[in-house]
Amino acid sequence: MPSARQSYTVTVPEEPPSAPLPFTKTQTRRKSPHVSRSMLVSTFVGLLINQAKNSKNAQGLVGLRNLGNTCFMNSILQCLSNTHDLRDYCLQNTHRTDLNNNCRANAALMEEFAKLTQTLWTSVSNEAISPSDFKTQIQKYAPRFVGYNQQDAQEFLRFLLDGLHNEVNRVSARPRVPVEDFDHLSDDEKAKRMWNKYLEREDSKVVDLFVGQLKSSLTCSDCGFCSTVFDPFWDLSLPIAKNSGEVSLIDCLRLFAKEDVLDGNEKPTCQKCKARRKCTKKFSIQKFPKVLVLHLKRFSEARIKTAKLSTFVNFPIKELDLREFASDNSMNAIYNLYAVSNHTGTTLGGHYTAYCRNPSTGEWYTYNDTRVSPMSSSQVRSSDAYVLFYELINSSRM
Repeated sequence: MPSARQSYTVTVPEEPPSAPLPFTKTQTRRKSPHVSRSMLVSTFVGLLINQAKNSKNAQGLVGLRNLGNTCFMNSILQCLSNTHDLRDYCLQNTHRTDLNNNCRANAALMEEFAKLTQTLWTSVSNEAISPSDFKTQIQKYAPRFVGYNQQDAQEFLRFLLDGLHNEVNRVSARPRVPVEDFDHLSDDEKAKRMWNKYLEREDSKVVDLFVGQLKSSLTCSDCGFCSTVFDPFWDLSLPIAKNSGEVSLIDCLRLFAKEDVLDGNEKPTCQKCKARRKCTKKFSIQKFPKVLVLHLKRFSEARIKTAKLSTFVNFPIKELDLREFASDNSMNAIYNLYAVSNHTGTTLGGHYTAYCRNPSTGEWYTYNDTRVSPMSSSQVRSSDAYVLFYELINSSRM
């Protein structure tokens, strides 16, 4: 932990001062318009963000207390806290606009997440904080997280993002989407139509940041007919080649996207032949999200017990080029790493930590529950890496 950190104190007046303010003879006292408490908080938080950017001592370096095997939760919360646009969404109270517009009766999860994020970034001390109020709300939304058993960080991330999205969804009443035939359209037009239909039901800041679109192509080996389906994705779970050496992240992505042969009991029905045929299936990315979450499938279900792969996956810190996995000739598919959720240990007992790049200073830090300490970017890669968070270089904010 750096020995000296600049602190900022935010004071929000509850009521106007009772005593009149002094004025000089040349000044004319004017009646000030009413300024809401939330507006003042947003203004001060905005100042904090700008000051943090110009300061050598960053905010956001506060640890989280372990409530009893909740390191999986702490790891993901720190990764999300260092997600630039999601952090600002909470700090500037923009989430309340979405909540108010939809008149959400139940928005406790989003409120607690935003409150926790604000505390992490506006705290005037280095003392770790307790995420107990947040935990109360996430376990109401997802009862599987009740108690203090160790959980899977990637599963927790999926539930959390889903819960946050549901509460700030700009669509207050999801319409019934009729089934339409898009097979006569080109793939690009079909992809756009299906994406727009998705947004008719699911549209939020969380979707803006984390959701992309996957293209699945199914080609009949008999007639050559190719059918395509476009589905939204929140993250990509990547298989790891089972060998004792080192593999690259690109190797994992190629294994995910490689063409598979569907034969035997897996034969699908060809839309043109109207019969079950041997087919080939291939994935590609149609729409790249602003934040790309890559889950390394280290845990595999064996016949007797769950096993963990400790293969070292070599992933780039800067300029992860995914253009070879694009459905078209997309040039906007290059990412920088900004956070990693790590798992050390085995399936019988382990511990989660996070490595995060501070969005204000660009410096890397280790988050180990209550402890936060600086680290070198050369230390980020390890065989413990489990969930990788990448941001699109050419996103609007950059």
